Amino acid sequence: MKILQNYIKQSLSVLFLSIFLPLFSIASVVFLIKMATYTAVIQLSLFEMSKLFFFMLPELLFYTLPISFFIAATLALFKLSNDNEIVVLFALGIRPRVILKTLFAPALFLSIIMLFNFFVLFPHAKVLSSNFISYKKSEAKFNLSASEFGHKFGEWLLYIGKDNLDETYSDVILFNKKQDEEVLIGAKGAEIINDSGILRLKLTDGEGYSYSEEKFTQIDFKIMYINDTMKADLHEYQTPMQYWFPKDTSLKTEKRLITNTLFSLFPVLSLFLIASIGIVHVRHQKGKVYLFLFLSIIIYDALAVALQLAISTYAVPVLIIGWLLATYIMYKKMIVSKF
Repeated sequence: MKILQNYIKQSLSVLFLSIFLPLFSIASVVFLIKMATYTAVIQLSLFEMSKLFFFMLPELLFYTLPISFFIAATLALFKLSNDNEIVVLFALGIRPRVILKTLFAPALFLSIIMLFNFFVLFPHAKVLSSNFISYKKSEAKFNLSASEFGHKFGEWLLYIGKDNLDETYSDVILFNKKQDEEVLIGAKGAEIINDSGILRLKLTDGEGYSYSEEKFTQIDFKIMYINDTMKADLHEYQTPMQYWFPKDTSLKTEKRLITNTLFSLFPVLSLFLIASIGIVHVRHQKGKVYLFLFLSIIIYDALAVALQLAISTYAVPVLIIGWLLATYIMYKKMIVSKF
């Protein structure tokens, strides 16, 4: 029996890798194309692109691992059926439940990994990715250069006379027109200061003028800071529980929690379905395995989303019980009654 279980697991592992690697590569290309759209707004080096891809890795694995396991397990049993090895096993008195027990351990392990991935790793990676993009966007707004047209700098209009080689600027002028006041600032030098994700402009050796209907004011300064004009919108959280169950209830987060839980349980919930699709008698059945694989994945995902929209948190127990019951009936009718 141990030899049989090892043989099935070995077949499963070979097929799993052959399916997972292409699927992961395709999903990676899709995510890379999505990342490439960011370059229209921000500048990313190769290292920064790699960092952003690493932040997206938990999401990539979450959507590719369960599907890869479901397809690989089904095709592993289908291959055994095509080679008539399944018929031989059943003729020797080995029951279908033995095959299910063999697949249960890797399916349960994968579901646990998926639950840990989306509940613990996903929030951390999502926050890091969001903060990284937000920071780069705020930093991109400081891509200043000498120009006859000037720049928009928050509420200020900014003109730079000269770019220096040490990432500083000379002959800088800022203008801000408020409802009842106009402010003009001129400085001999300026540089960008990055203070823990908050970017600010440091002006040196300049003059400032403020004009309104009531008064005219002039100041001279050695150093002046223009603060918080491009502050990055950074998110913070302490634990995964705070992310998934915030004080201010988020409908979007609740939806994602429900659907991700159901997607994580897909491998262990579909063992009866795997046996029903994969185990066939090649002489009497034309196993439309690929069509059934596609339909099964589509139906499960559609049910998870639809039930979540219809009955919210009750979708988890309803889909678990309903899917297990439906697939067990199919398993009894298609496998147990024949083999």
